[in-house]
Amino acid sequence: MNTNSNSYTIVYASVLVIIVAFLLAFVSSSLNERQSKNVELDTKKQILSALNVKDVKDADAEYNKYVKSDMLLTADGTLVENTGAFATSYEKEVKEQGRLHLFIAQVDGDTKYVFPVYGAGLWGAIWGYVALDSDKDTVFGVYFSHASETPGLGAEIASDHFQAEFPGRKTMADGEVALGVVKHGKVENPDYQVDGISGGTITSTGVNAMLKSCLSNYKIFLTANNEEE
Repeated sequence: MNTNSNSYTIVYASVLVIIVAFLLAFVSSSLNERQSKNVELDTKKQILSALNVKDVKDADAEYNKYVKSDMLLTADGTLVENTGAFATSYEKEVKEQGRLHLFIAQVDGDTKYVFPVYGAGLWGAIWGYVALDSDKDTVFGVYFSHASETPGLGAEIASDHFQAEFPGRKTMADGEVALGVVKHGKVENPDYQVDGISGGTITSTGVNAMLKSCLSNYKIFLTANNEEE
């Protein structure tokens, strides 16, 4: 074949593209399991952070130490064990399958309930976890993160300073979710409200909406008589 011909160039380029595509597919497939595991480990660290277990080195070991059950909330308010894969995208599961995850943990001998929350900030997705005491009402700890909020402003929802405002706050009032974030300097009921971020009003509003919306999905559980699960 004439190596200077157009047909040779086309065949050569086509073969090269096929080889590169095959190699990329192979690498992607090889790394997929590792990538999925890393996402799972990061999710477990976030759950642990809501339980005030931070700076974790072995996420699997610490998660198994504190989190005793990955449960699903049924329509009648009862809990059943999640026998499927460990979830890392709760919004998708709720929308597509109606699956509400709830984690039951033990910290220093006390039962804690951890709820995934997710919503939207100013520039993108925000998410986190809220851990409640055994009374299903008092906040034990929280974890929040974001995809693209403004550094120094909305991004402060991921700071220890902001998250430290939540423990001790109450969640329910008159059968509705009252826990929330208000505009900076506008706290009127400190039993339920957390001061928003100065200069991060829209992100703070997003966190407030996220808490109200997601925790309301668990209202039947949160308002049930306090019993050992």
